[in-house]
Amino acid sequence: MLRPLCAAAAAAVLAALAGAAAVPAAAAELRGRVEVVDARGRPLPGAASQAVVWFVSDREVRPEAPVERDMVTLRKQFEPRTLVVPVGSTVRFPNRDPILHNVFSISGGNGFDLGFLPKGKGGSHRFTEAGVVRVFCNVHHSMVGYVVVVDTPFHAVPGPDGELLLSGLPAAPGTLTAWHERGEVATLRVDPSQGGSVVLRVVADRPLVPPHLNKLGRPYARSRRDRY
Repeated sequence: MLRPLCAAAAAAVLAALAGAAAVPAAAAELRGRVEVVDARGRPLPGAASQAVVWFVSDREVRPEAPVERDMVTLRKQFEPRTLVVPVGSTVRFPNRDPILHNVFSISGGNGFDLGFLPKGKGGSHRFTEAGVVRVFCNVHHSMVGYVVVVDTPFHAVPGPDGELLLSGLPAAPGTLTAWHERGEVATLRVDPSQGGSVVLRVVADRPLVPPHLNKLGRPYARSRRDRY
């Protein structure tokens, strides 16, 4: 089953509302499936639920309002591991571990460094650019999270079976994108007004902990790596 991450865009707005872009009243829906396979093409059961899918229409639509969300540091992990938010949203990173964490990212214009956070403390960051933001801890090399910042109101996470449904879409062509932390981004040009079903395949051949340096661009010291 699909777990929707957002409400569909609003119905048509009268042209008299000067400059206000809106989804046409004749909204469409898009059904499909995300297939996540290993390097040999073998299906990875349940892996599709870690993917994120979004649709960007060629037709202008109202942007989704920014939100505030939490990505917690707990048991030396980021929870949730993947978070999807619209452009302009703020994500808080409260620390619920009895140890220090230093949450940071060097992902382009969305980069940030919250410094050391003891238990009960947290920092936040506002994400102003669309894209996938890789989040790390400068203390624990194995900690990794993802903030997927989208500039469209049409996005969702497939269920474990990979089934996908996006509704309330403009009846116009656009680009459908599927992202999974262990693979390349898959894209497909689609026209929801034509109906039918689509399949997006992602090859998951990357490690769960991507190779990365610390916030200073240096290798993690072996003596410090996840020792706390």
